[in-house]
Amino acid sequence: MKFAYGRVSAKDQNPERQLVKFRELGIEERFIFVDKQSGKDFERPRYQAMRLMIREGDLIYLDALDRLGRDYDGIIAEWKYFTREVGADVICLENETLFDSRKFKTMGDLGKLLEDQFLSMLAYVAEQERKKNRVRQAEGIQVARADGVTFGRPRQEIDNKFMEVYQEWKAGQVTATEAMRRIGMTKPTFYRRVKELEKKGSQVSY
Repeated sequence: MKFAYGRVSAKDQNPERQLVKFRELGIEERFIFVDKQSGKDFERPRYQAMRLMIREGDLIYLDALDRLGRDYDGIIAEWKYFTREVGADVICLENETLFDSRKFKTMGDLGKLLEDQFLSMLAYVAEQERKKNRVRQAEGIQVARADGVTFGRPRQEIDNKFMEVYQEWKAGQVTATEAMRRIGMTKPTFYRRVKELEKKGSQVSY
């Protein structure tokens, strides 16, 4: 039976490019499994569901090796689990000439040795690429910050709406919880702004 596994790193990313490849191979939709989350580990619901279904003689297609995961040791362990423990086969479409486990099986012990070498090489490359992407991302953030770009939630300032709710709260007309809800502030932020306001000695009539 033919299976396929695809993955994108975030829910807003589209796996359609991978799905097109799998459909062109004639894989049934019910046997195509896709996760939308990081490949840092293998605790992904769709991947685990597929893993439970794989039996001896099955064939698993991957678009690229890093779709399986981004952890060097984990990739090797999962590949060997499928090909040696279960007796299934794995094909990595991006490197199909090298990575079709059926080819290695016809070569006996030499095939295992070659498979281990190629797998280690590509898994290492996949992990190094992940690390490089992290470095590039960090460098990009530093450059953006140097240019004045800010990240994260914008600071919630003391504005007219805050002043209105603040006065009602100080007058006992609303509770602190209601005041926070109306201006969309968390408890720590609300009391920080109150402290800032009162420290400035604002002429607010209670």
